[in-house]
Parts: sequence; structure tokens; C-alpha cells
Amino acid sequence: MWVYEKKLQYPAKVCKPDIKMAKYLIAQYGGPDGELAAALRYQTQRFVMPTGKAKAVLTDIATEELAHLEIIATLVFKLLKGVPVEILKREGLGEYYTEHDRGLFYADTTGMLWTAAYIQAKGDAIADLHEDMAAEEKARATYEHLINLTDDPCVKDTLRFLREREIVHFQRFGETLVQVREYMESKKFF
Repeated sequence: MWVYEKKLQYPAKVCKPDIKMAKYLIAQYGGPDGELAAALRYQTQRFVMPTGKAKAVLTDIATEELAHLEIIATLVFKLLKGVPVEILKREGLGEYYTEHDRGLFYADTTGMLWTAAYIQAKGDAIADLHEDMAAEEKARATYEHLINLTDDPCVKDTLRFLREREIVHFQRFGETLVQVREYMESKKFF
């Protein structure tokens, strides 16, 4: 059960419309290393964690990833707000507009639809936590790439926040991995 506070975790600011940046940001909405994949991965993996603390970490981070999904959606919406259809078409979003108008849909920057193949749930706490740490590093790298693709200081500010949260998640998963290993060794699982 969650308590939802009806505000973004961090302000999603945009200084000016930018169709190309909106298209790039869709990667973090429905791409393989995006926020939806992360949220679903952690929410699924939490069930095999051997300790309440580990389950809580995965639940907390999964919930935060949903908040990040909302931030990305807000950025994309603001970047496309008021942009004429002719410009969307010229900038390579004609196909997307045909199917979704300016609504967000779970796809990557090339139009590839989101798939459950983007997530893993091995059923082994150690393997899953390693997967999670790798996922956070890929998300961090993607945010760095996105920061390099924009000259909008407002968008950069929001993307820097999201990048930093990926670093924190990586650290939390690392701490959880140590705690889970210690717990499993005490129970002689290995």
C-alpha cells in the first residue's frame, strides 16, 4: 500500500519546447533501461528476497522508479506542448503522433514497444541484486547521454537529479547485496 502525494518528486522544468529531446527522453519511459522496466523488475524481484529489509529496499526503489516515470512523462509532455503537427512530422515523430498524438506510450526512441523481456527475475536474491546494480548503472549512463543531448538548463537540472538517484539506488542495492550475503551465509545457503 502506498500513500500518494500529488506532486512530482522533483520539478520537471522545461525552458522551451524541444521535439528531439522529447523523442530522446522516451527511452527512459519505455526503453529497455527505462523507469518502467526498473519499477517492474524490482517489484517482481522483491518476493524472493530472504529478509524483510531487502524486500523493503526493492519495494522502496520500485516505488521511486514509478515517480521517475512520472517525471519523464511530464518532461516529454512539456517539451511537446503546443508544437504543431507539421513540426512533429518533420522532426521524426509523425509515426508516433499517428498512433498516440502527444500521449505517452511505452516504446523506445526507435518505436520498439516495451516488452517484459527487458526485465529479469531469476528467483535468486544474489543474481537479482547483481542485475539490479547493473540496471542502475545503465540508467545512470543513459541519463548522462541525455544530459549531453540537451542545451536546455531546466531539462539538464531535472536529468541530473534523476541521474543522482540512479547512483543512490546502485549504492542501496550494493548495501543490500552485502546484507543478503551475510544472512544467507549465516543460514548456510552456500
